[in-house]
Amino acid sequence: MQQLMKQAQKMQQQLMEAQAKLAQTEVTGTAGGGLVTAVVTGSGEVLSVKIDPRAVDPDDVESLEDLVVAAIRDAAGNAQALQETTMGPLAGGLGGLGLPGM
Repeated sequence: MQQLMKQAQKMQQQLMEAQAKLAQTEVTGTAGGGLVTAVVTGSGEVLSVKIDPRAVDPDDVESLEDLVVAAIRDAAGNAQALQETTMGPLAGGLGGLGLPGM
């Protein structure tokens, strides 16, 4: 039982380190062939959105709005993939400890 507790504590420390790394890692998403770029952290926090002036058409604001949403979704998808890569092995390890739901 003591060995199991030590293993669980080690896994928890690794999990915390991975979460901290994700929070500091930046991933990018784009839309419209690079007209709109969004930057988010690996944990999903939106840091910035950049819009190429060529994407700005006062008569078509809706398209620009769609590009912004698409860029953020792309960045969020990239962040999710990073999370799965970073956290996946750790979550699998927790399941091996017999912890339910892991």
